[in-house]
Parts: sequence; structure tokens; C-alpha cells
Amino acid sequence: MEWWTWITYVGVITALIIFPGPVALLCTTHGLRFGRHRAFATVLGGGVASLVLMTLSALGLGAVLATSETAFFVLKLLGGAYLAYLGLQAWLAAPSSPVAAVSEPAPASVRPASGLFRQGFLVGIGNPKDLLFFAALFPNFITIGEPQVLQFAILALTWLVIDTTLMTLYATAGAGLGRWFDSPGRLRAFHRTTGGLFLGAGGTLIATSASK
Repeated sequence: MEWWTWITYVGVITALIIFPGPVALLCTTHGLRFGRHRAFATVLGGGVASLVLMTLSALGLGAVLATSETAFFVLKLLGGAYLAYLGLQAWLAAPSSPVAAVSEPAPASVRPASGLFRQGFLVGIGNPKDLLFFAALFPNFITIGEPQVLQFAILALTWLVIDTTLMTLYATAGAGLGRWFDSPGRLRAFHRTTGGLFLGAGGTLIATSASK
């Protein structure tokens, strides 16, 4: 792989990942509610989802997704429905103190790391930004005639490092807001705001899917 190709790839994916989207919002929310360390499970879930989409793209299934309106419609519809579900959950969440949640983590039976990982994965696998990138743009960074496995490993590792770093920053930012939100009124407003954003994103995905 040429250096220029790799540098271009780094620039493109950094801009793509750092732009706030559903996964970034989820990481920020989990950072606030559960603390930075526990929210890392959410970060990993989103990262694994990206690796799954990347693998499917490398296997040629990205081309199928890019040309199949039905497959893309189903993924967008499912993604939109799940975002709407998360929005409803956030909207109805009880305004318990995030400071207490961070200093005294909830029992694993209440919110295990596997649950946070699963939410991160499900939001990531239906993220329209990543779907479009891996279906249409990612294959362009793989040079035909050069070792495919090595190129894929470089691109995958690069994505994982940048994605994990940036999403951890979002989770850390969320955790840092904990003391400011140590008030039922402020926390309720935060839940309503994030819930509204998730509902809006989900509704938009569903509406755009239904219109095509």
C-alpha cells in the first residue's frame, strides 16, 4: 500500500468518525450514565460493528449492498427502529444521579458490560455513515494486484485505533459532564435531549427509507 493512499484513508475516516453521529451520542450518554471505564464496552461494540461491515465490504458484499435497494432499505429501517427505541428509553429514563453511578457503579446484573457492548454494536451496525462508507468508498483504498490480506489488516487496524480513540474521547467528555448534571432537573433535560436526538435520527432514517 502506498503511503499517499494510507494518509488519504486516515484523513477520510478521521473526518467521518469524529463527526457526531449515533455511536458518538451513545458513547457520550453511556459515559455520563455509567462512567468512562464502563462506557468503553460501548466503544468496543461500535468498533466491532465497523470491523464486521469492513469485512463484508472486503468480501465483496459491500457491492451487493450498494446496488441492492432492498438490502439497504432493510438495514436502514432496522437501524432507524433501534435508534427510535433507544430514544424512547432515554426519554423515559429516571433522573438518577450520574455522579453516584460513576462513583458507585450499578451491579453487573443491572447494566452489564455485555449489554453496553451490545448496544454499541447494534447502533454501529446500522450507522448510515458507516454503511455508505464501507459499501461505496472502502473498496477504493484496496489496490488490486497487491497482497489483499495485508492491506485489509492495515486498514482495519488503522480504523480500529482511530475509532476507539475518538469514541473514548466522547465517552470521557460525557463522564466529565457528570457533576454538572448532578441535579434531577438537569439530568431529566439531558435525557429528554438525547432521547429526542435518537428519536429524530431514527425517524429520519425510517422516513427516508419509506420514501424510496
